Amino acid sequence: MLIKHALILFFLFSTKILSAAELIDLTANDVSNELNNKALVIDIRTPQEWQKTGIIPGSHPLMFFDKEGKYNAKQWLTEVKKLQTSPNQEIILVCQSGRRSGKVGHYLTNQLKMSHIAHLAHGMASWLKEKRPTQKMCSPTQTC
Repeated sequence: MLIKHALILFFLFSTKILSAAELIDLTANDVSNELNNKALVIDIRTPQEWQKTGIIPGSHPLMFFDKEGKYNAKQWLTEVKKLQTSPNQEIILVCQSGRRSGKVGHYLTNQLKMSHIAHLAHGMASWLKEKRPTQKMCSPTQTC
């Protein structure tokens, strides 16, 4: 009987270990630390948002959703792969509030079964609230 209970417990815990990757919520401090660890930080907001607040220094602006809320995941992932330094590099997603980055992160982990995916919980709003530095984003017609 003891062996039976031990096997049941082992099965329960091993299925958790073998389950699909999950999206990781990060704080602004976590993102700052992960930038130093060479994580790939991708700002999925719109160009207007990048210009309004700037972006996290070292991050890459790569819009996911268009103005109508549509997306082309295949094209977006092609651009991400160009930015990655290795296939296992951690990818951290950033948006304004954490809502869009959460949706994209769940899509990547649940639908595409990608691992090493995280997002800035509460988005750029939390980054700016902590008065962390930003990098100005200029359009081709602007001078910075």
